[in-house]
Amino acid sequence: MNVGIVAQRDNRRATSLAARLAERLRALEAGVVFDETTAAALAADDGRWPDGDSPPATGVTVDAMADCDLVVSIGGDGTFLYAARGAGSTPIMGVNLGEVGFLNAVAPDDAVESVVAEVEHVRETGSARTREMPRLRAEGDGWALSTAINEVVVHGPRRGHGGGAGFEVRVDGSLYTSGSADGVLVATPTGSTAYNLSEGGPLVHPSVDALVVTEMAGEESMPPLVIDDDSEVTVRIEEATEGVVVSDGRIRRAVEPPERVRLARADDPVRIAGPGRDFFAALGKLA
Repeated sequence: MNVGIVAQRDNRRATSLAARLAERLRALEAGVVFDETTAAALAADDGRWPDGDSPPATGVTVDAMADCDLVVSIGGDGTFLYAARGAGSTPIMGVNLGEVGFLNAVAPDDAVESVVAEVEHVRETGSARTREMPRLRAEGDGWALSTAINEVVVHGPRRGHGGGAGFEVRVDGSLYTSGSADGVLVATPTGSTAYNLSEGGPLVHPSVDALVVTEMAGEESMPPLVIDDDSEVTVRIEEATEGVVVSDGRIRRAVEPPERVRLARADDPVRIAGPGRDFFAALGKLA
């Protein structure tokens, strides 16, 4: 059995925990795979590595984590999103070193034992205990972005005065809204607590099968819309020199208006291993 470990960049606490976790897993004769950034941090400081072992010379790209049986993300929600893009359908367990951690349910003090328990469960049953969260796909004519866990944003050349565009938004072919705005955001329930919330969109409990459509700084603003997660949203961007489609704030694609972007739930959900997160307890940290 192989466990992939992704620790938050430039976080000594995350790297130290990654080393302790690896030591315990190797004692259980489980294979350990680090991403390139974590491996480099361990190699740069032997003091972070358990006694009697040598730090790894190199790691793997995050995309290679899909070949593991379990992936462990140590850090905040950004680290989880990064790891999950590479993990594919492999179960991923999030260890929360951040302030809120909607995607990370495991406390640092419980991390080693929680991972060990999941490894033993996989060995006994052949599969991890997981719950699924939807991803979003965004595509146009001849292109598609990496799927998103939180949201996909379609916006003009830049945010703010003079940087918006004309948008037409349809849900399953029916016109919802049109007009000038900075952009249009489509979020999953997981992403409702992130960028969507800062743009005035609603919170959605993770147990609800829904998507959220939120207009960003529209001239004639329409209220956010919650729709069934089987729906397809079509965003047409026009009246701009350039458009940009962004998946989870990291993967970007420039498009030339007029362009029609199709957004819908992806076929491959995120599979989260480990204990469930208390949604309302996490909300309290937003205050």
